[in-house]
Amino acid sequence: MAGRFYDAWRVGDRLAHEIRRTVTETDNLLFSTMTHNPQPLHIDAEAARASEFGQILVNGTFTFALMVGLSVGETTLGTLIANLGYDKLVMPKPVFIGDTLRAESEVVALKDSRSRPEAGIVTFRHELLNQRGEVVCRCLRMALVERTPA
Repeated sequence: MAGRFYDAWRVGDRLAHEIRRTVTETDNLLFSTMTHNPQPLHIDAEAARASEFGQILVNGTFTFALMVGLSVGETTLGTLIANLGYDKLVMPKPVFIGDTLRAESEVVALKDSRSRPEAGIVTFRHELLNQRGEVVCRCLRMALVERTPA
């Protein structure tokens, strides 16, 4: 188990996640079609080439899901009870096929659970950065996490 229990976190803890991921055309196409997203900017090279970007844009929900996925191993793997929500999701820069992405996380809040004394709520700020160090996605994630077993 690589995730941390609630009582092991401190506000201000920061993690630079080791796993990086280069986005492929297959990633984008499969994710877009599996989620029934027919946006031409994601699946039609000719339409995307005629856009202001001049190339296919990676599906934003894939970008978001990848950011969270890259963080799980070192944050909540084996300790998560449930993700309670996501807030302040922004995508300040586009992601293109061939971009290599990495994630960073910071604990911004801790709150004891009122309904579950064996758990607490950790609020993470996750950021996804491209190979140029530009933030391409950011959000807050509220996770209900187990306390260290007694």
